[in-house]
Parts: sequence; structure tokens; C-alpha cells
Amino acid sequence: MRIVGVNIPDNKRVKIALTYLYGIGRARAEHIVVEAKIDPKKFAKDLTPDDINKIQSAMEKDYKIEGELRQLVKHNIARMKEIKTYRGVRHMRRLPVRGQRTKTNSRSVRGNVRKTAGSGKRKVELK
Repeated sequence: MRIVGVNIPDNKRVKIALTYLYGIGRARAEHIVVEAKIDPKKFAKDLTPDDINKIQSAMEKDYKIEGELRQLVKHNIARMKEIKTYRGVRHMRRLPVRGQRTKTNSRSVRGNVRKTAGSGKRKVELK
């Protein structure tokens, strides 16, 4: 089953299956299910086309999800970079933005660059 261009798993309950959409978490999924008047215990494979339409209309009415939300986030980051806020500069330098330490950790952002004494040495082969 597809909702807003994303495959939804059939073997999960509706409120859990909706969390596979970008921008929808557990609380928002529960709110959507209540608003669409669908049984939250129902599995995704048991939804009728009418139920799917109710869910889609409830989501489109209140929330930005998937491509629209990704585009908004990307635009916000570009704006921060353009006006050179602290967070924007951190994004430009590809460093952690949300206050994490950088002396250690942050390997995924900085790359696996080790700057300790023994890390760059080659091991001597035995004769």
C-alpha cells in the first residue's frame, strides 16, 4: 500500500505504519488516526481505499510531510548559511550543529580522521 508515494508496511498497525512517512511520529500518527475516525488497532493491510483517502486528507489538511517538509528543512538550512548564523556556519563546515562535542566523537560528520601518535604508523612485518 502506498500513501503519499511511500510504501507502508502491511503487517503493522495503522498508527505504527504511518510513522514510516517522513515528518510523522507516533503522536502525530495517533492524532491522524483519531481525526480520520479509523480503528487504531486495525492493520494497514485491512484498510479500505476510503480509509486511505481519509488518512491522506487528514494529513494534507494539517501537516507538511515527505517532499514538502524535506524541501522546507533544506530551505531553512540554506537561509541560515546565507545569513551566516552560528548554526549555518556549522552546517557549512560540516560540524555538529546541536552542541555536541568535537574533540572526540563526531566521526560521522568530520570523517574518520585520527590524529594520535600511534594511529598512522605502519606495523613492521616480521622477517
